[in-house]
Amino acid sequence: MTARRIGRREFAAVAASTVAAAVLAPLAGCLRAVAPGRQRIPVGIQLYSVRDDCARDLGRTLAGLAKAGYDGVEYAGYHGRDAKALRALQDDLGLRCCGTHTGLDTLLGDEFPRTVEFNLALGNRYLIVPWLDEERRGSKAAWQKTAAVFTELAAKAKPHGLRVGFHAHANEFQVLNGEMPWDIFGAATSPDVILQLDTANCLSSGGDPVAELARWPGRAVTVHLKEWSPKKGDAFIGEGDVPWARLLPLVTGDPATEWMIIEQEEWRLPPVECAARDLENLRRLLSAKA
Repeated sequence: MTARRIGRREFAAVAASTVAAAVLAPLAGCLRAVAPGRQRIPVGIQLYSVRDDCARDLGRTLAGLAKAGYDGVEYAGYHGRDAKALRALQDDLGLRCCGTHTGLDTLLGDEFPRTVEFNLALGNRYLIVPWLDEERRGSKAAWQKTAAVFTELAAKAKPHGLRVGFHAHANEFQVLNGEMPWDIFGAATSPDVILQLDTANCLSSGGDPVAELARWPGRAVTVHLKEWSPKKGDAFIGEGDVPWARLLPLVTGDPATEWMIIEQEEWRLPPVECAARDLENLRRLLSAKA
């Protein structure tokens, strides 16, 4: 048979699948033991998915999400409301806060106690940093230094009943001097730091979200479930390339998983309708898995 050359993305996919198989093997029995008796994991939505609607009418948008069946919301901005007003909106609709995407600067120095106070009033336990400046992620040394900051913040937040974490973007799955930044950061942080995997961001940059979840069990306390398709940016969950049949058992089988959070960045329907379709599709996939 004539040998053929494969591209970087194909090679990465094959390599990641091999790693996933090796990592999953010792975990398989544990996951099978945990999953059957597991209570339903609540499903939230990252409000960036409906950002324009939130800016126009936050109350109406949250009401639409609650009607669609979401259990909670993860904030990406507060639209001029304080924590008390947001909490009242949530409570009236039967929603919970499943996280805030908050800049690292809001967790440093004198900002830390104010951020803690705000999130406690909001009823939020998960302080997730969504982005890092270049100087904090440009090299292995930078990642290790950043990891030390996150470990310290997680320790400071713990007595308040709060968790600190980092949300993955494509950069974290692009090899840096022979290593993947996501893994450098994971290895250098304490187990108390949440590794909030984003399925689409991982897959779109050549990573394997199944392998990453398997590599870091117990760290995806909250996880972003987002579809990805190279040809269809507005694909709903189940319509793209995310390997849901292999991924969802890892999410639901890990006893550390506290929230599944849906995100959608492009739309072919009104955003709240897209959110409802994503939730419907996720439930269908979970039912098929069961």
